[in-house]
Amino acid sequence: MPARPALRTDARTSFIDDDEFFGPQASRRAELPDPSSMLQSLTHCVVEVMAGARDLEQLARWVTDDVYRSLSMRVVLANRSRRVKGVAPQRPVFRLGRVISTEPADGVVEAVVLVHQPHRVRAVAIRLEGFDQRWRASAITVL
Repeated sequence: MPARPALRTDARTSFIDDDEFFGPQASRRAELPDPSSMLQSLTHCVVEVMAGARDLEQLARWVTDDVYRSLSMRVVLANRSRRVKGVAPQRPVFRLGRVISTEPADGVVEAVVLVHQPHRVRAVAIRLEGFDQRWRASAITVL
């Protein structure tokens, strides 16, 4: 009976293959819903989170882990600043303005949403990427 070659298994390649198969799958633009409502809702929530009127946990399903960590650090700094000034968190007064968006690649949307507040106008830059037939924010910057 001929000797069978030994099977080599490499744990690293096994995990890579599993991640590629079971991990988040990129979606094409045709498989995704219209991003405009997502951009407006996400901007509204981010402004409220920064003001301390909404819990950051509510955004967890809409953003990537990196964005969540970044927003978490900004929330901590905003809370600390309010505490030092003796200001209580309150629901901000604002309205969403113009949404300017582009699609630089299939399944990717980059947008700027204007936020009009009583004494200033801010811009929220958001990058959405399609994964598993839904949008997730892979970058958010409040300017």
